[in-house]
Amino acid sequence: MALHFSSEEFARRRQALVAAMQEAQLDGMLIFKQESMFYLTGYDTFGYCFFQCLIVDGHGNYAILTRSADKRQVELTSIVTDLTIWKDAADAAPAYDLLDLVRSKGLAGKRLGVEYQAYGLTAALGRRLDAAFVGQADLVDASGLVDRLRVVKSEDELVYVRKAGELADLALDAAAEQTRAGADEGRILGAMHDAIFSGGGDYPGNEFIIGSGDYALLCRYQSGRRVLQPTDQLTLEWAGSYRHYHAAMMRTWCIGAATDRHRQLHEASVAALDATCASLVPGKTFGQAFAEHARVMDDFGLSEHRLNASGYSLGTTFTPTWMDWPMMYQDNPVQILPGMVVFAHMIIMDSDTGTAMCFGHTVEVTADGNAPLSHRPTDLLVF
Repeated sequence: MALHFSSEEFARRRQALVAAMQEAQLDGMLIFKQESMFYLTGYDTFGYCFFQCLIVDGHGNYAILTRSADKRQVELTSIVTDLTIWKDAADAAPAYDLLDLVRSKGLAGKRLGVEYQAYGLTAALGRRLDAAFVGQADLVDASGLVDRLRVVKSEDELVYVRKAGELADLALDAAAEQTRAGADEGRILGAMHDAIFSGGGDYPGNEFIIGSGDYALLCRYQSGRRVLQPTDQLTLEWAGSYRHYHAAMMRTWCIGAATDRHRQLHEASVAALDATCASLVPGKTFGQAFAEHARVMDDFGLSEHRLNASGYSLGTTFTPTWMDWPMMYQDNPVQILPGMVVFAHMIIMDSDTGTAMCFGHTVEVTADGNAPLSHRPTDLLVF
């Protein structure tokens, strides 16, 4: 079986879930989020694009409902042994198949937490779920319950997180080797992915972001490749991913020459990164860390060119995003705790001058501070 954690580690997570369910006065859980399934059982699939659900009763017993295409995914990647298949058909109604399974587990009429905030449980599927369970169980929104368990990483998880950090650095090195005037963005992307896959890594939770020229000011991936010009700028955001654990990084590089504006924004970006990371320590909040980002940016006169968020937690995540809960934004009260893994990004997009400058890396929060997962400098590079 392709399990990445020991039976003891899975047992610890099961016990933590049962305790959290008891605290929330839940008799069971209907889990739809792939990250939760992977965390609790090892189940590894992209089959969550269809209806599937992990049932957990009050004793921590697992049962899963999924499609035939994922039968062997359950058997080979998870600790779940209680498996039920719903059949693909024109009149398929998997929400009612789930109700039958819930009844068979003695959970009819019980108070059940539901992960409504899950990419696999679309609005349409959620409505069908609610309709099927009317009068059959008390469904309550328990989105985030497992997220709060996942946010602090165990030592076993941190081994994978640190490996992801190593892969992110190797991807940076590979990108730097390919970056020059006349280089195709596709070759840069290819080299970065090759470094990660060759190092044993995984597909990331979302596309790498690459943009040059005017497109260096974009915060998202866009289709279509560009050739770097003799004088240009290149923004990259990527993540090393290992066993689905992520360590993200961000850089803006100059081609040919750096303008005075590039240098000014680089100073601000790195100063904000340093101030933010200095606040990513136990005893502070995600809101306080964001406030440091905003303070430095605003002191540089960049209030109109910065974002309203400056990073987020990272962990084991699946498509469509590697962003995890919680995020750094104004007044977010979530406490920073040892074992959290946080990506801090300092994104400056100056549309007035067409200048981008984005630096960021991931840190592991420790008992008395934090440790960066990247070992590469934050100098402004000109190729």
